[in-house]
Amino acid sequence: MSDRIFDVAVIGAGVFGAWIAHRLRQSSKSVVLIDAYGPANSRASSGDESRIIRMGYGADEIYTRSALRSRELWQELAAKVNEPLFRQTGVLWLAHEHDPYPVATADTLTKLAIPFEKLAVGEVARRYPQFNLDGVSWGMIEPNSGVLLARRAVQAVVSRAIDDGVEYLQEQVEAPSGPGRLDSITTSSNRQISADEFVFACGPWLPKIFPDVLSGRINPSRQEVFYFGAAPGDKRFAPPLMPTWIDFKEEVYGLPEMDGSGIKIAIDRHGPPFDPDEGDRIVTDAGLEEVRNRLAGRLPALRDAPLVEARVCQYENTSNGDFLIDRHPEFANVWIAGGGSGHGFKHGPAVAEYVAARIDRNKEGIEPRFSLATKAHEHQRAVY
Repeated sequence: MSDRIFDVAVIGAGVFGAWIAHRLRQSSKSVVLIDAYGPANSRASSGDESRIIRMGYGADEIYTRSALRSRELWQELAAKVNEPLFRQTGVLWLAHEHDPYPVATADTLTKLAIPFEKLAVGEVARRYPQFNLDGVSWGMIEPNSGVLLARRAVQAVVSRAIDDGVEYLQEQVEAPSGPGRLDSITTSSNRQISADEFVFACGPWLPKIFPDVLSGRINPSRQEVFYFGAAPGDKRFAPPLMPTWIDFKEEVYGLPEMDGSGIKIAIDRHGPPFDPDEGDRIVTDAGLEEVRNRLAGRLPALRDAPLVEARVCQYENTSNGDFLIDRHPEFANVWIAGGGSGHGFKHGPAVAEYVAARIDRNKEGIEPRFSLATKAHEHQRAVY
């Protein structure tokens, strides 16, 4: 491998890196994909069993369009590999009074002709009697949205990319030194990987690789996720009876039982700073207590449900939640693709199309919201 010069080297085999490598190979480029721990490993932000794919993003049309395109590409991939990577559970929004986000979401979905149904609270109760609707004023269902099987999906992308000719290498990459043009990168075993272009899609490891540029601009945070078990034979918490659901104002979301994994629930609030290599991945008593209270409040039949699994992952937060997809300011041929910020998984296919197009056009048409220049050190979350 050391004697070969690739068109592109992609560092990071999470959802962004895997799809970028796959997309670049589809455009006939020679590509090497490198990851320290393996595709969708348990340290990665793309790990765990499932992720929500929704079209609703308030007034953020840029992400609604991206999610719509990504869902199409996820479904195409699932058909090609003959695996059920996407589950159409529907996504139910539980809206509170004077909550502008679901209102703006409905307006955007209407504008883009994306199917949804607005429900009076009584209709939500009739369709989904599992829910306690205290505090809920109305509901909205995205019938064509649902769940991506995260780990399996990323591994399927990588497997497909390898089948199409992408070379895969599992090694840690040393931080490059510059400035100027990067000719090669060095792995932990002292391999030299040469390429014309480099894409660093390393998620929470990005500020470790480029601390001078990204420290304070991408901040990994500790996030706890919990799975609870329904009673034997109780099908109320699995599709088609139970949708994926989001209570935006209460910062909580839930996914139905799938493949025996349990009912997933988590708080969508940024946790404390976290190191993806060395961080303790045991959930806290306080986190479990808060989630149990939310579970009991919204799904009272699960009040005493056993905890069957718990995980600690991480978000990789930019200052406001926008992605970071831009050239490195000191390397003419290095791209940074990250800042998933807790909502990025679903967008992997569209991010890959965007990055591949920028490489082909030599940076033409950079979206200002994705640029490094718009990433502040002071965090004010605006994208959810």
